[in-house]
Amino acid sequence: MRASGSELEVNLVDFAARLLGVQETAPRARLITQAVLDQFPDTTTTVYLLDRDEDGDFWSVAASVGEGVEPDATVSGDAGTLGTLLQEQVTVVFEGHTLVRENYAHLNVRRTVKSLACVPLLHGEVLVGALEILSFDAPLNLKHLDSLRPMTELSSAALVSSRSYEQERSGSLNSITRLTQFYDIEKVFSSTLEMEELLPIIGSKIREMLNCEAVNVWLLEPDESVRLMHQAGLDETVQEQCQQRPGEGIAGDVSDSGEALLIDRTDDRVVRRNRRLAEGGIVSLIAAPLLDQGALVGVLEAVNKLDGTACDEDDLFTLSRLAESASIALHNASLLAAERKVEVLEALVNVSHEITSTLDLDRVLQAVVNGPASVIPYERAAIALEEGRRMKLRAISGTLEINPDDPKIVDLNRMLEWASLLQEPILVNQHGDEISTDREATRTKFQSYFSESGMRAMHVIPLGDEEGRVGVLSFESSNPDFLSVAHLEMIKVLANQATVALRNASLYKEVPFIGVLQPLMEKKRKFLALEKHSRTLLVASACAAVLFLALFPLPLRVEGPAAVAPAREALVGADIEGIVKQVNVKEGDRVQKGTIIGTMEDWDYRSALAAAEAKRDIANELMNRALATNDGSEAGIQKAQADYWTAEVARAKERLDRTLVRSPIDGVVATPHVENMVGKKLKFGESFAQIVDNSEALVDLTIDQTDISLVAAGQRVRVKLDGFPERTFQGQVVVVSPLGRLEAERRNFYARVAVQNPDGILRAGMQGLGKVSTGWHPAGKVFFRQPVIWIWSKLWSWFGW
Repeated sequence: MRASGSELEVNLVDFAARLLGVQETAPRARLITQAVLDQFPDTTTTVYLLDRDEDGDFWSVAASVGEGVEPDATVSGDAGTLGTLLQEQVTVVFEGHTLVRENYAHLNVRRTVKSLACVPLLHGEVLVGALEILSFDAPLNLKHLDSLRPMTELSSAALVSSRSYEQERSGSLNSITRLTQFYDIEKVFSSTLEMEELLPIIGSKIREMLNCEAVNVWLLEPDESVRLMHQAGLDETVQEQCQQRPGEGIAGDVSDSGEALLIDRTDDRVVRRNRRLAEGGIVSLIAAPLLDQGALVGVLEAVNKLDGTACDEDDLFTLSRLAESASIALHNASLLAAERKVEVLEALVNVSHEITSTLDLDRVLQAVVNGPASVIPYERAAIALEEGRRMKLRAISGTLEINPDDPKIVDLNRMLEWASLLQEPILVNQHGDEISTDREATRTKFQSYFSESGMRAMHVIPLGDEEGRVGVLSFESSNPDFLSVAHLEMIKVLANQATVALRNASLYKEVPFIGVLQPLMEKKRKFLALEKHSRTLLVASACAAVLFLALFPLPLRVEGPAAVAPAREALVGADIEGIVKQVNVKEGDRVQKGTIIGTMEDWDYRSALAAAEAKRDIANELMNRALATNDGSEAGIQKAQADYWTAEVARAKERLDRTLVRSPIDGVVATPHVENMVGKKLKFGESFAQIVDNSEALVDLTIDQTDISLVAAGQRVRVKLDGFPERTFQGQVVVVSPLGRLEAERRNFYARVAVQNPDGILRAGMQGLGKVSTGWHPAGKVFFRQPVIWIWSKLWSWFGW
């Protein structure tokens, strides 16, 4: 042992560099022990780290260098010499002759201890470890040991740093491990879509990851309770298939709140569950809801950790994350179950359609026993009908003809005769030697039947209605569990529909007019015999035709004979009696309103006008003269005379103007040889000429009385005249005649149509055809209106509805 100096010399820089060269605690502890051994040769040095657990403080060996000593891996915190150091936290030296074996019982020493020293490793004021130095040759010097303080301070800081590093690394590795476990569990959960297989996988994998005694998987029921569908491990406080509602237990409360739960044995709900057991029970429990897009699916419970520790928040977090993965897997499994239900319903619809689309008894029987095979895994289905108060086997799946002498057929027929006496359906299956029935006679019957037929399950459904028994339907399989709940529901519905179909088929031949119905049924059968795409094409075509006739709009036009009438005409007559003096127009001339077309003899009217004007002038002159002489009386008399003759002059001019014959409208002279009227004496009002206005022609359209309800004023009309076959004239209904006319035993009405005729090419008397646009109507009404009206009229005339 080195004793040359009063103090030890330690190269702290080199020592610190070596410590920084490694990051883990164990290598740093070995460097520390080696540095101490360099200062105290022929000794054994051990580095202890101080830790704490539920039982208190303890020392753990980080490194040990030297011969002759094997320290225990862990030492209680208050044991022996290390306990003294824990209390005093200063360097202590024990002489060998004062030590008893119990003080260093943690050391397996094969040599005599001369001296034992414990040096504290302090990080600040916190004790993090200790150096234990055993000397077998010479005593240890406390002063030399105190010289190790700079090195121990560096060592303490290095050990604290390395332990922090290892804890951080361990946390990262744990996180990576946990993520890997989550990923692996998600893959395992997604490995199957079968609910019966998925529930055990979820329970076992969560139990394995949480290292707990049991995991309970509760699923939500339609009545909002939760049912224990699977239990992985052993939890005697609950049994599978038990139910809980909110307020009745832990799973029920979690399903109501939707929040994860961490409780121990002191919780009232745990106490109630533990009462069922004399010993054991729940010590610690965590529960998490199974949520699918915010909707509750079920609840997961994890009970009692296997290492005896209590569940903590980390376990609750892990269970919550696992619940998310389990919810996704359960959702996918539920989608598969829903899809299978859809397949079952589709098969049921197909079978129902098949058995209700025919009245042929044989076809109905074959459809009932063969149709469900696409979704129900049975090996044989059979149906027997009541004939003469006995049951007779009529159809077997996969068989067109039945051999009544076949022993298997005989046994099956006997079983169906027995089953016809039942009031309710029965499902009997055999697992091993156990047959699922309570009655001994039934057990014996099925045991014999199963042994001879090779089947292990038989589901029998009596078929009956209000009128009595119809028959018996059965399904068999060598798999005792071949029917699920969905299959049983489908069979129940199928049995009801089969009963109705069989009853209808049995009454088919008793229906009156069966000879009339048979061809229709034959056509229906031929239609159903077509390939699916052909039937689909025909149905689609029929539907398209119906939709076209019912919804597609087409213009509805009412037509009838058309005749052109002049829109306006005027008879020009004489306003005075006299002789025609002059005619200014001839037939066909176009005249404007007010045009003078002729004059009457006017010399009498001119003479009267001249006389009146002369007397008016004389009166005015006399009046002016009287005024010049200031003779007021005379002036007044002459003024009255002047006014009178002024009025006479106006009347004479008016009479003279009446000798001029003017056109009252714009139009064309229609009177033939009107120029020959010169010299002819006309009486007052006698016709002189006829003026016709053809700028707007009126067309009279003949409408049948069956169509008159569709015609109204304002509707557009197209007219085609015989004189202009290449042109179509547009018009508008002006008025519809309120009275009809009887023509050739037909009652007709007239619609007067105004047609523009700016060129004057339409002439009164032209004939043709007109069509009135009455609006847009469904194509069916446009095409079949007339036949429907005729048929309806005939039916009404026959029956008088």
